[in-house]
Order: sequence, then structure tokens, then C-alpha cells
Amino acid sequence: MKNIGFLSFGHWSAQRGSATRTASDALLQAIDLAVAAEELGLDGAYFRVHHFARQHASPFPLLSAVAARTSKIEIGTGVIDMRYENPLYMAEEAGAADLISGGRLQLGISRGSPEQVIEGWRYFGYAPEEGETDADMGRRHAQVFLEMIEGHGFAEPNPRPMFPNPPGKLRLEPYSEGLRDRIWWGAGSNKTAEWAAMLGMNLQSSTLKDDETGEPFHVQQAQQIRAYREAWKAAGHTRKPRVSVSRSIFALTNDEDRMYFGHGGSEDDQVGFIERQRSIFGRSYADEPDKLVEQLRQDEAIAEADTLLLTVPNSLGVAYNTHVIESILKHVAPALGWR
Repeated sequence: MKNIGFLSFGHWSAQRGSATRTASDALLQAIDLAVAAEELGLDGAYFRVHHFARQHASPFPLLSAVAARTSKIEIGTGVIDMRYENPLYMAEEAGAADLISGGRLQLGISRGSPEQVIEGWRYFGYAPEEGETDADMGRRHAQVFLEMIEGHGFAEPNPRPMFPNPPGKLRLEPYSEGLRDRIWWGAGSNKTAEWAAMLGMNLQSSTLKDDETGEPFHVQQAQQIRAYREAWKAAGHTRKPRVSVSRSIFALTNDEDRMYFGHGGSEDDQVGFIERQRSIFGRSYADEPDKLVEQLRQDEAIAEADTLLLTVPNSLGVAYNTHVIESILKHVAPALGWR
């Protein structure tokens, strides 16, 4: 395990017990947690994106703010739903955020997951073309985005521009060199993982995927990662790809940990249906550090991946989540090969 980051959904709620009661709380605490995580030596700060929900939605202002307050930690998403995105405008925002960060952006994108409203992307002005599904549209948006951040000129310049133009066709600005190699695809199936490999994207695999074999989640996820790497090799890419998996992991080191998570996490995978697709949800981990290490060593997908994203309970506040991260880094991560 080379890299460990946190993944925050950015929930906020005024309910009793929440330390994150408003959208302002969620955003400002996300920045503070990233700063604290960098000080602990964590490798990445990643944020989930959900529309029409009391969670993080527009990621680029947050990513840029985190970039301005930090200097080393990777900054990313897991994931941006491309059904909602204008790929050209997104390319400009991503380029700006990456330049502010000094090349630390690790941008996770995807065709999206079930949302809070029916066909929410239609409210954003997008609709599938004839013969397309919404998933096809998301993948099409993604491919356009990838083309835009390559930095090639494609637009005919005005012969009488307000400002002088460089020769030839114009590209989108700002352009950030190297960003194309730091785009990740959130794949929910083996097939989409292979598609991502063909296009030269890194792989993000979360705690949910299509149930394709009936085997335990971590076994299926490890198979997905291996299929992705085979497809990457077959595509002839020259660089080595990166692969992340996300997990809910809590080391029980004090009474507060035991109060929140000591009643037993989800020790078994769960199976359900999402949009008529049989899906499998990976288990959570919560135990004493030594027992936790032994459990995680049996997780085949963690062993296959190079990056582990820890999903954090952000509504419990910055101080507690800093403790959660520190406990993993101190008591668990070294035994998994980190550092």
C-alpha cells in the first residue's frame, strides 16, 4: 500500500449530534481536515460529489481552497458525475485548480450513480442523444473532457481578436501539463474498468460494484483490478496506472471510538439492486488495531490496489476525524506496508 487518503461525502445536517450543521460548516471543515491530514503525513484528500443533496456538490472551489492551504497532499474527487458536466467548462476549472495546487489534482470522474432526483442532469441542461442512455452520455462527456485537457488547439481564432493570439487554432486555457495522467474513472463493473484502461485513466473502485460472480466483494473487486491492469497492458500505455479502493475502517483505540463504532461494523457484504442491477456492497471494518490488521490483510482488493481511501464520518467534526486518520496511520497502516 503506497498511498492512503481520506474520502469525505461532505454531509451536513442540523440534527442532534452533528458537528457539521450547515453547508458552510461542511466546506470549511473539509479544508481544515485536509490541512490536518497533511500535517499527519496522509497522502490524499478526496471529496465525493452529489447534486440535489446536503453534501459536497461543486468541487472546484473546494479543491482550489484546499490547494491554497496545503502544499504536499494530493487533492481529488471520488467521483464527479459526468452526466451533469459541461466538459469544456470543466476542463477550464480543472486546469485552474491543478495550477493552483502545483500539479496535485487527482480527479475522479464517472458516469454517475443514482441521484436524489429523477434524471437530475436534465435540470442542468443535458439529455442523451438519440439511441444513448444517460450512462452513455456520461461517458461521452468524459471523453470530450479528456480531449480538452490534452491541450491541443481546436477552435478557429477570430481574425480581429481583442488580444493577440498565438498562431494556429486555439485551445482552452488555462492548460495544466500532466493533468491528463491524473484523471481517474470510478468503475462499477469489470467492463467499465477495462474501458477506463483503454482510455488511459487511473481506476477508482469504491465499496459498491455490480455483483458479477456471487463471490465476496473484495474478491470481485480484486478481479476487477486485475482485469483493468490486463486491459491497460493490452492498450499499450507506457506509464504505470494507479488504482484506488475505498473502505470504512475504524481503529478502536479509546472510549469515544467504542461509543461510535464499537457495536460492530458491517461484518458481511450486502447485496441489493440499483437501477435493476444486482449490486454488492463491501463490508465496513471496526475493531482493535491488532485485529483490524489481520482482517485487512485478508482483503484481496486492498492488496491489489496501490491507494486506499478511508471514508470518514465528516459530520463528527474535524478533531474526531483527525483522530480517526491518525489512529489508522499509527496503528494499522505500517502493518499493511505503508511507508
